[in-house]
Amino acid sequence: MVSAYILIQTEVGKASNVTREIGQIKGISAVDGVTGPYDVIARGEASDLDELAKSIVMPIQAVEGVTRTLTCPVLQL
Repeated sequence: MVSAYILIQTEVGKASNVTREIGQIKGISAVDGVTGPYDVIARGEASDLDELAKSIVMPIQAVEGVTRTLTCPVLQL
């Protein structure tokens, strides 16, 4: 199992809608609006990195209002 935080920048005024839509994506365990250089942070879980990209990151990038994402896989130290 792979977990990752996905940091998301949105168009001005779109963070609320983006947060709601991302919360509906299968594999998203948490999503929150935040302040700072990113507007939304989501946590996703998938079976491997390829599945994370295909089933979570790519659908996030397709949400209207999303302008940029940064994916941070969680390490098991």
